[in-house]
Amino acid sequence: MSITRRSCLMLVLASMLSTFCLEQQVHAKDGPVRILFVTQSAGFRHGSVTRKEGNLSVSERVMTELAISTNEFRVDCTQDVTKDFTKEKLEHYDIVMFYTTGKLPIAEKDLDYFFNDWLKKKGHGFIGTHSAADTFKDYEPYWDMIGGSFNGHPWGSNSTVTITNHEPNHPIVKAWGEEITLKDEIYQFKNWQPEKVRVLMSLNMEKTSLKKPYHIPICWCKSYGQGKVFHMSLGHREDIWTNETYQKSILGGIRWIVGKEKGNSEPNPDLSEAQEALAKRVFDASQK
Repeated sequence: MSITRRSCLMLVLASMLSTFCLEQQVHAKDGPVRILFVTQSAGFRHGSVTRKEGNLSVSERVMTELAISTNEFRVDCTQDVTKDFTKEKLEHYDIVMFYTTGKLPIAEKDLDYFFNDWLKKKGHGFIGTHSAADTFKDYEPYWDMIGGSFNGHPWGSNSTVTITNHEPNHPIVKAWGEEITLKDEIYQFKNWQPEKVRVLMSLNMEKTSLKKPYHIPICWCKSYGQGKVFHMSLGHREDIWTNETYQKSILGGIRWIVGKEKGNSEPNPDLSEAQEALAKRVFDASQK
């Protein structure tokens, strides 16, 4: 075979190999999203993450069944971060989801990789549910990533509250409609960063019996480098997890993170400021 014919053949083979690799990459990207769902407790253990007789907890079962019914993602549930939340294991996932409490025993090098490389640079996603804001609540890199940290729950799990949806067309919260009334434990936050987050839902202080003179965000999202983050503080009660609307909201958030549905993540601090002013007016009026 001449050098010219051999060169041409090699170019053809290289082109075929390049096309094959590209097709494999596209197929992998278009395949089911991989989610690592961490439900480990290093503090208070919620009933929704408590495994009984070796079975999955309610929240884990909901996510597993949602994965099967939609075929849009695959989920691995863990309560052992020392084994499963490592640099090597994270490479297998597109999204990390926390329903956690306290200071989890994650190695600092793995946390640093998670924040700075896996999320910020590689453009993956993080979902925080309910007490995820209690996790590492005094560790700045974490609360800077998630947007704030737990600072008590004046509204207990049997509180009936009304929630305002500020963006009913956003994929994360459109399932809720413009307003919803339900029972759940409602958090207030410290280290709150309205200049870095987009608030999607808030506690309606006017329609809630317990009044407080400050804004209570319920759900928000944000960009974090090339990555995407959203936090939903609902989810203390098991019947919230089994609520179809809640599940649709989580699914909408997954679709938003991977780009299947579009939604704004630009910070809206003016909204937080307006909600803060409204809460103060409502609280002052309730004291007269």
